[in-house]
Amino acid sequence: MARIVQKFGGTSVADLDRIRNVAEKVKKEVAAGNEVAVVVSAMAGATNQLVSFARDIGPLHDAREYDTIVATGEQVTVGLLAIALQNMGIDARSWLGWQIPFRTDEVHGSARIEAIETEQLDKRLKSGQVAVVAGFQGIGPDGRITTLGRGGSDTSAVALAAALQADRCDIYTDVDGVYTTDPRLCPAARKLDQITFEEMLEMASAGAKVLQTRSVAMAMRHNVKLQVLSSFNETPGTMVVDEEMTMEQQKISGIAYSRDEAKVTLSGLPDKPGIAAAIFGQLADAHINVDMIVQSAAADGQSTDITFSLGEADLDKAVGLLEAARGDLGFAEISSNGKVAKVSIIGTAMRTQAGIAKTMFAILAEKGINLQVISTSEIKISVLIEADYTELAVRSLHEAFGLESA
Repeated sequence: MARIVQKFGGTSVADLDRIRNVAEKVKKEVAAGNEVAVVVSAMAGATNQLVSFARDIGPLHDAREYDTIVATGEQVTVGLLAIALQNMGIDARSWLGWQIPFRTDEVHGSARIEAIETEQLDKRLKSGQVAVVAGFQGIGPDGRITTLGRGGSDTSAVALAAALQADRCDIYTDVDGVYTTDPRLCPAARKLDQITFEEMLEMASAGAKVLQTRSVAMAMRHNVKLQVLSSFNETPGTMVVDEEMTMEQQKISGIAYSRDEAKVTLSGLPDKPGIAAAIFGQLADAHINVDMIVQSAAADGQSTDITFSLGEADLDKAVGLLEAARGDLGFAEISSNGKVAKVSIIGTAMRTQAGIAKTMFAILAEKGINLQVISTSEIKISVLIEADYTELAVRSLHEAFGLESA
């Protein structure tokens, strides 16, 4: 007997037929003698509709009421799935975030889980009852409903698996695993049997849409075994594992990309201590996330330029904020570009193999692709390029590093 947490996203529960399909997958785990907790998202499109309602009724709405509205999508799904399971003869009960409860901080709309009280859930699982749990939601210190923000249901599932000391957390999606790159962009992409937590974390942060960064980081921190697999077929998925469980790799694991990027350059900044802190402190206070940063000093030693990337959705907000602070920051000029993309190569092989950066840069140069910004980590190299070259860059790098299907 094993204890399994299964998570099904919005596309997996998009209509009643798909909810019945999910119930069949849960039934198989129960029939195998396993204890099962199921975490579900709202039906596809439901949360967007609820967000639209909140914005239309009042653009400057109270965040606490916003959470009350958008959390209802999961409430519908857990009830429907519990009924579907009961109709199959399976003992099942639905649980909302506040009923377990998922204790979170007070940041409505993007709350973070602080504790999960699993005593009642643990008893029910041991008795053979399936727990159908609403993802994405919890309860704040003031007793109000909170929501976890983007990727919240994945985070709920991993956190619950950690709290329940589950043997595995299965993330069901509309793809059948983690690929070397996006198969829609590169048909030769190959599904990976396994990938390390670090690699998955880097791929998620670099634009891969399979898993959200928060959930991968939590799984890595609590050593929760993850499996990514499809809701719509029975093929094996991809296991996300510790690096110690893998053989030493001979090549990189994948290519990730993100088209939703923008670039800002501040020219003629005073070259003095504290200037970077002043710039990025203001952006942080406005909840604008910055990714790649490059600073270059002028020949006169008196001024400097700073270029950074950020999400395209935050570009106008960031430029407006910096323009308003021009007098305090002292820069001469600000320029921006919302038509850039980030392309990254990822793999633990970088730790032991030389020449990977050389190959990447040579291939992109051969294709006439200019590199605007470069950033690196121990197992990742990212470049910012013109968005129109995204597909060419991804396909060329995928081929150059031998990642094609056999």
